[in-house]
Amino acid sequence: MNGSTGRRVVTNISLTLDGFYHGPGGPGDLSAIVPYAVTETARDHLTRLWEPATTVLLGRGNAEGFMGYWPAVADDESADPRDRGFARWLVETEKVVLSSTLTEAPWERTRVRNAPAADVVAELRSEGDGDILVASSPSVITSLLAADVVDRFSLIMCPEIVGGGTRLLENRLPGSRWALARHEAGERGELSLAYDRVG
Repeated sequence: MNGSTGRRVVTNISLTLDGFYHGPGGPGDLSAIVPYAVTETARDHLTRLWEPATTVLLGRGNAEGFMGYWPAVADDESADPRDRGFARWLVETEKVVLSSTLTEAPWERTRVRNAPAADVVAELRSEGDGDILVASSPSVITSLLAADVVDRFSLIMCPEIVGGGTRLLENRLPGSRWALARHEAGERGELSLAYDRVG
């Protein structure tokens, strides 16, 4: 791990078997992702990620989607307790949003940064403690992988082939090696995976 505080950078995303994070219908086409995001395995996976994290790093698009959805879940007594736990954590924790268009923070406990993702991570590593969770923000994840500053790469692998959309790893990245830290198979065939950077 890099940085003086030893904070880990942990990324998380859901992907299809052919590597897409949304289908051919565009960013809103999550039909191959959503059914596996609400399983017992996926909910436990997300809980393991947010519990040790004290900062969430998001791209603008995901930040808007998250804050438009999750705060209501925090107060929904009928919601799964793990979903409510994540929702409360998201509302209460420090949020850093990477954006070149936002001029002020649209939510409480939020900072907006117009800077390269790796530079922002370097600053975050030098302050505070706890994991820095990059939650389902593909452009941020690929930028951090390109800069080789990700400590743990977590994902839910969804057992579908969509044949189109946008792949997470479409751009050429520098070579890297990863060790399997955790894996679990769900009842619908989804896989919860976590890999730690080697070297």
